[in-house]
Amino acid sequence: MSVYIPDDRTEALASNFESDCAEHRSDPPTDSQASKKADLAGPGIGDYDELEEILPRDYHPLLTAKETQKALFHLKRNIEDNLCKELSLMMVEVPLIVDAESGVNDMLDRDGSRTPIQFHISNDRDKHPIDAQVVQAATKWKRLALKQFECRQGEGICTDMRAVRKDYFLDHDHSAYVDQWDWERVITPEQRNLDFLKSIVRKIWKVLVGAEKFAQEMFPELRQPRYPNLPEELTFIHAEELLAMYPDLPRKRRETVILQKYPAVFIVGIGWPLLDGYPHEMRAADYDDWVTDTSKETLRDTHGLNGDILVWNHVTQRRHELSSMGIRVNAESLRRQLEMSNLLDNLKFPYHQGIVNNELPLSIGGGIGQSRTLMLLLRKAHLGEVSVTVWPKVLKEMCAKKNIFVLE
Repeated sequence: MSVYIPDDRTEALASNFESDCAEHRSDPPTDSQASKKADLAGPGIGDYDELEEILPRDYHPLLTAKETQKALFHLKRNIEDNLCKELSLMMVEVPLIVDAESGVNDMLDRDGSRTPIQFHISNDRDKHPIDAQVVQAATKWKRLALKQFECRQGEGICTDMRAVRKDYFLDHDHSAYVDQWDWERVITPEQRNLDFLKSIVRKIWKVLVGAEKFAQEMFPELRQPRYPNLPEELTFIHAEELLAMYPDLPRKRRETVILQKYPAVFIVGIGWPLLDGYPHEMRAADYDDWVTDTSKETLRDTHGLNGDILVWNHVTQRRHELSSMGIRVNAESLRRQLEMSNLLDNLKFPYHQGIVNNELPLSIGGGIGQSRTLMLLLRKAHLGEVSVTVWPKVLKEMCAKKNIFVLE
């Protein structure tokens, strides 16, 4: 299903990005400017007093801790197998650490606010040292891997990716420990369009809907009228259309409101500055393509070949992001996005050179949050119920009072 609406950044953003994008936008409404900037500040709620009010008050897990562990491993295998089947992927190993000089690590955004953990490997008494980084995501590495594994058009890879994002606020659905099904697939130049993007998104959605049914066959107690199942079809809506519907609302609030109407959506076009002057959300400059003009396909002034899958979480009563994905940059869009983000110096890195010189295959790819997905399908209130990581004492105590017991 698609929705078509008729026509009727935080302070951390670099000043050059503001000026370079000015020609593409109108002046933002002053009454909503502050809230829209704050909404771009990063993931997570950001305040434990607020989080305490948000966490459910009458929560009772449907599965025991032991049943949950059994369900986790069966569901992971189900999703991996079906992703590979639907998208013609093969499972491959993925790095936890990468060479800092490679430029392969995912910076997550373009304002420099989320930096990877970096450490020095002295190696042979510092004669052959390596400065290494813990990956924040395998987004760029996967495109290199497509070449390494000699994937042909229509073939791709899927990984059981683990990462660390130290700059997240730790709440009920954001963790410093990140696990994703990170996947990537080779495409042709002709497939760099919205129709192809949507066809891939629908295949992924089919896998997730099937996984929910699989979980409920394994544990029928997961079938609860108070927690309706995922709809069979996603609703597609462009970020520009969503802004037209709710021009005075910040991004997260727009998502919350649209999910009341459509409980599962794919928001297209994330990263380009919208009509109000702000991108729907920040996106890194060197993987998803957020600058390509798609107006001929949408009949609106739209850009971007990427998007996010979001659903309404009936346990937490909040918006819930499952996946971020998109058609990747080619030589032209990479250079333009780096220029808009004042990051042209990144062209020195081997990864970027591989794209500019057309040495890396054109691709589409994304990441599906494992713990996020499993939390949703198993009707959990907190990521910590399905993954083991670190949480602050204040959060663990808060959860315990609400019958939410995070794994240690």
